[in-house]
Amino acid sequence: MAVKIRLARRGRKKRAMYDIVVADARAPRDGRFIEKLGTFNPNSDPAQIVLATDKAVDWLLKGAQPTDTARSILHHEGVLLRKHLQVGVIKGAITQDVADARFEDWKQSKEDRKTAAADVKTQKQDAEKENRLAAERKVNQARLEAITKKNTPPAEEAATEEAGEVAAADEATEEQSAE
Repeated sequence: MAVKIRLARRGRKKRAMYDIVVADARAPRDGRFIEKLGTFNPNSDPAQIVLATDKAVDWLLKGAQPTDTARSILHHEGVLLRKHLQVGVIKGAITQDVADARFEDWKQSKEDRKTAAADVKTQKQDAEKENRLAAERKVNQARLEAITKKNTPPAEEAATEEAGEVAAADEATEEQSAE
């Protein structure tokens, strides 16, 4: 019997979640399975993966073949590295302590990379937010200037109006004095 580690779909339409299961290769995708290893939610950012790594390593050592997507998830979680190290222990190439130390080193470096990526993402979001606020301030200032200009008559127009009134008054006085 060929055994596969694969994803079984669940969830509603366009909001799929997946169970990571061990199943007979002949069973339908969402059908009967032997054991559930975890869940995978691609809808969140970053995707949430809950996985029983010990069970997954055990099934890989027994000969279960992961599908392409399941393999990428297992690789991301370090299950394939752990299996590789365990095979080395079984063959006698390394001891269990060395294998555990190597896996812990990998796990720590992975955590550091995740933290650094999250920091970069946060900084990028903050910079974009600041740029949007600066653009909004600029638009608001332009609106304020336009409204101020509309509501207050320009000084030049007022000066020409006064000059016109003074000239008209001078003409009127000249006409009266001429008469």
